[in-house]
Formats: sequence, structure tokens, C-alpha cells
Amino acid sequence: MEMVVDGVSVHYEVQGSGPAVFLLHGWGSNLTLFDPVAEILATQYRVVRLDFPGCGTSSEPSQPWGMDEYVHFTASFISAICQAESSESDESGGTSAQPIIVLGHSHGGRVAIRLATDPGLPFTVTKMILVDSAGILPQRSLSYHVRVRSYKLGKAVLQWKPVATLFPDALARLQSTMGSTDYAAASPVMRGSLVKVVNADLQPLLPRVRAETLVVWGELDAETPVSDGRIMEREIPGSGLVVLPGAGHYSFLDQAYTFGKVLESFLQIG
Repeated sequence: MEMVVDGVSVHYEVQGSGPAVFLLHGWGSNLTLFDPVAEILATQYRVVRLDFPGCGTSSEPSQPWGMDEYVHFTASFISAICQAESSESDESGGTSAQPIIVLGHSHGGRVAIRLATDPGLPFTVTKMILVDSAGILPQRSLSYHVRVRSYKLGKAVLQWKPVATLFPDALARLQSTMGSTDYAAASPVMRGSLVKVVNADLQPLLPRVRAETLVVWGELDAETPVSDGRIMEREIPGSGLVVLPGAGHYSFLDQAYTFGKVLESFLQIG
């Protein structure tokens, strides 16, 4: 299915019936990664998953987005789904106080945290599942800062018109060599977005979460280390952390069976 939200053509899928659960994927991923999770949830829930802008088959935003834009977009999408659901049920049609559940992986976790701590939204996040979530700024080493400074200096030189004319592919080569895999694979607009969101520190928001929260992490996650999960468990009131042995950043796939059982227990499926 498709809808336009904040000027972006969004691809999404809905399956099952019951209370609404929204699945938010990580950076550069798409909704199909949640196939096994959706199958579990759809037995008792109405499962809604989407391709974030610039991912899967959804279109890119017209300019780089930061966290505010991603949160506004996601809130608008959820509100539209809730509005349609209320209309189908012949209810009042309003979405105020509409209870929802949100599951966010990696970048999707960033968005979920913001949704769960924004009191001005026309729905309420009553339960939240954070899976290998982003949002905690890492401690940066001296070598990292040297690398970033070197990259910025190199970029400035290569963008200088005489140099860019002589060496038109040099900047792209620098970006692919020094940037992350996600950065190198992204378009210019999405690269700008990535730079904005990875620098968002959401740790100060964690004590404001009032949703019942489950935190799930892969023991071997090298992208968002399990220490981030422990911080989230400590800072989010009443939350609980489950560490999946032998799993990496995609713990819900690496340990699909165990993750499914944990999810069923938390959401009382069965």
C-alpha cells in the first residue's frame, strides 16, 4: 500500500487485527526484515510496518532530515493509520489518546523513543520494544576525532571548484573510503540525513518514557553495543533488558526463535 506523508510517497503493509503495533526499521533497511516478527504479532495484533523515506520503495525527502523531521513524519503516518482505523470502526474518528505499541530497531528505536516522550501527539505509546536501538552517543576516541577532522579538511579541499573540476570523482572516493558503509551507500540527501540523526543524543529523554518498555539486545552487537542497552534499562523507568547470546545488531533475526518467545511473553501472545 502507498500513501503520501509530509511530501513523501510511503510504502507500507498492514496485517492482522487487534490493537495496533507499529514496526520501525533501522537505517538503510526496509519493512521486509520484519517478516518473521510480523507473523508472530499478526496472530493477535494489527501490525503496521513501513519503509522509512529513502528506504525500500518509499521516496526520499526533498532535503536532509534530522530527528524532528523523522518524528513528525512518523507521527503523521501513525495518526493517518489510526484515523483510518477509527473510521472503519464507525467510531468518533478522532485519534486523541489512541493507544499504540511501537517496536523500533536501531534507527527505528531512536524514533520510537522520541514518540514515547512527546506529550503533544494524538496517540499514546503504551508499550515500546527497543531492539538494538540507536540513541546513545558513543564515547569517541582521539583517533576518531582526528579522522573526522581529516575528512572535513579533505572534503573542503575537494569541493573547491578548481580541484573539483580537475578531479571530479575524488570527493566520492574520499566519502566511500572514510565514511561508514551506510554513508557510502547513501544518496547525497540521505547522507545529510544520516549525519544529522547519528549525532542525536536521546539519553536525556529516557527518564521521561512512561510506556512499558522491553529492551532487547544482541550480545555481540558491534554497531550499538550492549552497554547502550544497559544504559537504556537503567534510565527508562521500569524497563527490562534481555540480552540474546551470540546475536549481533540484528538480534531479532540472529536469534529469531528466542526473540519470538520473549516478544510473545511481553505482549501476552498465545
